[in-house]
Amino acid sequence: MFHADVVTIFPEMIESFLEYGVLGRGIRNGLLSVDACDLREFAYDRHRTVDDRAYGGGPGMVMKYQPLCDAINALKLKEAGSDRKVICMSPQGRQLDQQYVNELVESNGLIILAGRYEGIDERLIESEVDEEISIGDYVLSGGEPAAMVLLDAVARQIPGVLGDMESAKQDSYMDGLLDCPHYTRPETVAGKRVPQVLLNGNHKEIEKWRRKQMLGRTSVRRPDLINAENLSAEDKSLLNDYLEDLAGR
Repeated sequence: MFHADVVTIFPEMIESFLEYGVLGRGIRNGLLSVDACDLREFAYDRHRTVDDRAYGGGPGMVMKYQPLCDAINALKLKEAGSDRKVICMSPQGRQLDQQYVNELVESNGLIILAGRYEGIDERLIESEVDEEISIGDYVLSGGEPAAMVLLDAVARQIPGVLGDMESAKQDSYMDGLLDCPHYTRPETVAGKRVPQVLLNGNHKEIEKWRRKQMLGRTSVRRPDLINAENLSAEDKSLLNDYLEDLAGR
């Protein structure tokens, strides 16, 4: 079973997140497990200090080496031999994408560091962290929200968590493309009708329409994700049809 520990100074933040949604259901069904590790339990001074002033001066505090190192070693000892990756959520890390999520699902589990303040003592990152991961080019107040994003993305790919793995396979980015548009009842809303192709029951035509929308949306909204030269002849034709339809609106 996939297991992750999140090292944090706000374990309650992580624990509350684990109670809800797909992730919470997967945990309750025994398909994965996640624990919040209180970093302050590894700070041995009277005030349970986990941060200190930065060498060289400047604003803000830096998370100390010793509590983080002791926490990581304790978690590794708890699951000796599991060879779990130690991940640090950081705006300086590799940007998380679906391909990397799929890789992490196949790992032996994770130890995730949710940093705070100005960052973590670089010596801890150099000696104990296997990978730094960013969820985007912006700054958060701490690593907990980023850790939650990572956990949710990973949980969706664990068999049984969603109930229907076809749902996960059809998500955006699963094959490098954005998802197609979706509709539900009623058939007409504010004068706008559901596309007729979705109402005719012809599943082959529906799949073709959805593929066309995925290709077109990706080309228009995220051209960096698509390389027209690598598309099949059928996909190129669908993409051209989408772009012609768009130009004719």
